[in-house]
Amino acid sequence: QVQLVESGGGLVQPGGSLGLSCAASGSIFSLYEMGWYRQAPGKQRELVAAIRSGGRTTYVDFVEGRFTISRDKAKNTVYLQMNNLKRKDTAVYYCNEEVQISKGTIPGDYWGQGNQVTVSS
Repeated sequence: QVQLVESGGGLVQPGGSLGLSCAASGSIFSLYEMGWYRQAPGKQRELVAAIRSGGRTTYVDFVEGRFTISRDKAKNTVYLQMNNLKRKDTAVYYCNEEVQISKGTIPGDYWGQGNQVTVSS
């Protein structure tokens, strides 16, 4: 019913920049909160940043000032611009979107397929 397709990521040197995007398609009536999570090897998945339908953003401390989350409502897409990347940012990044598929239904959580971000010299 709803698919999230991520793009971007890859390999970058410390201090470099990368961008991620996540486009939702399918049966979409409305989008609510959209966010990015990451999971490093041997660690639990953790929230990186989130943006609400009104545009209010939330960042975790370890990316504050370096990462920027944004959204394009017309394209049902959420973005994550990552600057001044550090080795500890290496992880698989997942997008998450809260999607209402029709009027009157309860929004559900949907996940992208995950994209690898590797920060290494």
